[in-house]
Amino acid sequence: MRRMRGLMMDFPLTLTAIFRRAEMLFGARAIVTRLPDRSVHRGTYADFTGRTRRLMRALADLGIRPGDRIATLAWNHHQHLETYFAVPLSGAVLHTLNLRLHPDELAYIVNHAEDRALVVDQSLLPLYERIRSRVNIPTVIVIGDAPDGTVGYETLVAQTPPVAELPALAEPDAAVLCYTTGTTGRPKGVLFSQRSLTLHTIGLCLPDALDIGERDVVLPVVPMFHANAWGFPFSCTMSGSGMVLPGACLDPASVLELMASERVTVGAGVPTIWMAVLQALDAAPGRYDLSALRFVVAGGAAPAPALMRALEERHGVRVLHAWGMTETSPLGSVSHLPAALADAPIDEQWRQRAKQGRPTPFVEIRARNADDLVPWDGQTMGELEVRGPWVAGGYFKDDRGDRFTPDGWFKTGDIVTIDATGTIEIQDRSKDLVKSGGEWISSVALENALMGHPSVAEAAVVAIAHAKWGERPLAAIVLKPGAAASAAELRAFLEPDFPKYCLPDAFEFIDAIPRTAAGKFLKSALRERFKDYRLE
Repeated sequence: MRRMRGLMMDFPLTLTAIFRRAEMLFGARAIVTRLPDRSVHRGTYADFTGRTRRLMRALADLGIRPGDRIATLAWNHHQHLETYFAVPLSGAVLHTLNLRLHPDELAYIVNHAEDRALVVDQSLLPLYERIRSRVNIPTVIVIGDAPDGTVGYETLVAQTPPVAELPALAEPDAAVLCYTTGTTGRPKGVLFSQRSLTLHTIGLCLPDALDIGERDVVLPVVPMFHANAWGFPFSCTMSGSGMVLPGACLDPASVLELMASERVTVGAGVPTIWMAVLQALDAAPGRYDLSALRFVVAGGAAPAPALMRALEERHGVRVLHAWGMTETSPLGSVSHLPAALADAPIDEQWRQRAKQGRPTPFVEIRARNADDLVPWDGQTMGELEVRGPWVAGGYFKDDRGDRFTPDGWFKTGDIVTIDATGTIEIQDRSKDLVKSGGEWISSVALENALMGHPSVAEAAVVAIAHAKWGERPLAAIVLKPGAAASAAELRAFLEPDFPKYCLPDAFEFIDAIPRTAAGKFLKSALRERFKDYRLE
């Protein structure tokens, strides 16, 4: 049967439309950058769009062509933002490098991507020097003083006329390349299209997502080298919100000073950032005026419920928990309180808000165990699978492997329950579940509970081999400065909320929990550290 076609314009969904909108409507809105000396650079969207057009011409003059990968090794600042748009608007592919990766991984990623140019902060040149002999990047553009053999970013922008016409781009054109920072195996390249990024930007700004608009002033503490800074460079530009870019100054004092002085309404960062902010606020209550702040987004790892509650109840800082992955661009779900729970008891509301929330529009979810798809009953666990217009369908220069189902869904590796409202609650990563006898034990649930103890700063739970039960949980504990707690005390703290078989068999007190380049707990390192541990 032949279907009737609509009569609407075939208008391309590309970053070009987002850029032109900012250029036409938001020229006077501020873009603020914290500089390395802790002073502040003030610019506007008019400055940003004009300089971006100049950078586009400069890249073309340097021989950059559509499809070429252009790497960045830089902090969050206005030059990085200009590069974020100049590269994909030219038809080339922006490739952000995670400066926290080991040089071996960086060299692998640069070579795998076949980067044709690098835009690098002067302060990060020593990191580039550690991989320079192992990579082949024809053009190096330095933000700051440019040594011999490199090109100065500011010189390029100052001396090059702007492009008058933006190139025509197609929706399927590649725009950005990000590599995963997994704890096992080689990093994999996620290649975002113009269409996927544009739709993700629209989705992120919706009220039931992150609700970003022109009224906002956004402080993305999350690095621009990590999963597109969760999409904020694009969403802020589309909506015309003010941007406050923290540079390399990510200490809590700098973050709080910017929040207060720039009247920030939305902040975004990993839980470790907000944990440090909480400690700073507790140490100096009333010092910072955060009255403009609507909420801060916590993602990258699940924030402990105790952290969320302390920030809100003691300091009026609302924490909005969001879940996603590089493969989901990254926004997958947001933990808004469902309308049906608006009048629920406060403890029930907190339990709901600590979950990973409901999927954003156009992201569809399901979960599967060894038998079949699991019911949405809030109890049955299975691996979360997702699909949608901004979910990866494969990896760059790689096959689909075992991460995709035969019918095209992406397998996240997260073990979840889904309740009747469609709310996701991550129980664990599939590789981090403790499989004891015939039962699964959630390391995440134990960690969140332990971090609610007043003496515990951080806790990570890993599986330890056991002759009888297969695996049993061990808890690695970092105590707060000057605090004390015993294994018996922590076990007793958990007992009211967990069945006996879930309680850790051992508690080890350590100085710090190792982390991945994305700031998540590196449990593989803990498993290696305690692989010969003997449980009594």
